[in-house]
Amino acid sequence: MAKEHTRYIFSMGELKRKDNSIAFKNEKGSVYIPIEDTKELYCMNEVSLNTKFLDFISKAGITMHFFNYHGNYSGSYYPKDALISGDLTIKQSFAYVENRLVIAKAIVQGIAENVREVLYHYYRHGKTDLKPLLDWLKKDVTNDLEKAENIKQILFIEGQIWNRFYDSFKHFLPEDFILNKRVKRPPDNPINALISFGNTLLYTKTISAIYRTHLNQSISFLHSPREGRFSLSLDLCEVFKPVVVFRTIFDCVNNKKLQVTKHFDKNLNFALLNEQGKKIFIENFENRINESFLHPTLKRKTTYKSAIRYDAYKLIKFLIENRPFKPFSLKDKC
Repeated sequence: MAKEHTRYIFSMGELKRKDNSIAFKNEKGSVYIPIEDTKELYCMNEVSLNTKFLDFISKAGITMHFFNYHGNYSGSYYPKDALISGDLTIKQSFAYVENRLVIAKAIVQGIAENVREVLYHYYRHGKTDLKPLLDWLKKDVTNDLEKAENIKQILFIEGQIWNRFYDSFKHFLPEDFILNKRVKRPPDNPINALISFGNTLLYTKTISAIYRTHLNQSISFLHSPREGRFSLSLDLCEVFKPVVVFRTIFDCVNNKKLQVTKHFDKNLNFALLNEQGKKIFIENFENRINESFLHPTLKRKTTYKSAIRYDAYKLIKFLIENRPFKPFSLKDKC
């Protein structure tokens, strides 16, 4: 099977069709992108295009994600739902009514397990102050989820997991990247900028993964279905945040691949990655999400990117066959 490539465009310019290739043109000239193995196209700056170009990439099954100059996510374009299934949409809607808590609890349990696995790495390397948090993630979260009777209580537990996770950064990140408070819109410091940017990249990867299944993007279980967003993608990307986004952040920061004075915009209080910083983070993010491992169930090598789609298929199995839904586990790698 040919490798599916993700292409990133960082400059302002124009996208158009040229024969059977994607042509990107700016003041420096033209760059040609082969369409055969391209499955995602990220526009990280302002680009112009026309409906003829959209028709061209639609036939090739390419998903596009748009970001503005500041790195904020603007939206996604993907071809019409070739895999849409009315029967599965009915089952998905029914599950929202009848089994929402079951699925939401499974997602939050998965977040806790993967956060614990990521932090356990630092505990094994001498960060013993993490022990109380590791114990809480292993025992108390599971007990609290079992007792939860509504979505509000489940979301409260999820919030506690993330807040305690953020608070643990002081034990293993340099002072420049300590998180005092999670701020999203807009980020107010370097670590918030990295989290927001990384989470958005993962969200768009999940949009692309779900697009290639029969699931309905708008029917979610942990997050409330809302107009103007792909809420199921928000659900399924959650358990991968510790695995992909935060391991990328910790690697880039602790190994000084990203530095506050070099890779953040000082004119915006260092709360935004500059172009060089974005390129470094994206390169490491792509390396992480495409990292291969032996999947114990599939009995073959796979990647975290493929594991996202596999979680979507596990949800389908739950909806159709009532098989237990257990999201990806870093410890079990399945």
